[in-house]
Amino acid sequence: MELKLVEKAKSTIRVEIVHPDDTLIYPLLSELLRDEDVSDAQYVTGHPQLDKPVLFVQTKKGEAQAALKRAAEGLATKYRDAKGLLEKSLAK
Repeated sequence: MELKLVEKAKSTIRVEIVHPDDTLIYPLLSELLRDEDVSDAQYVTGHPQLDKPVLFVQTKKGEAQAALKRAAEGLATKYRDAKGLLEKSLAK
């Protein structure tokens, strides 16, 4: 999966996703939508042969890029915690 910045302003960011991995994108989108500072987060796939999928984030306050980073860090923490619980459970 590769990300390409298409458009960036203070309160919005649009990122094109090359070879998207839905198992990562949808949890990221959910995490963005839980953020109180995010007013809108959309994943638009368009036509499968003509369009590249785009992730769009708009914030009420703060920078959209910062909200995207927070969401990614939040997911990383959740998956790290889940891995720890799994390893602990299997060690018994």
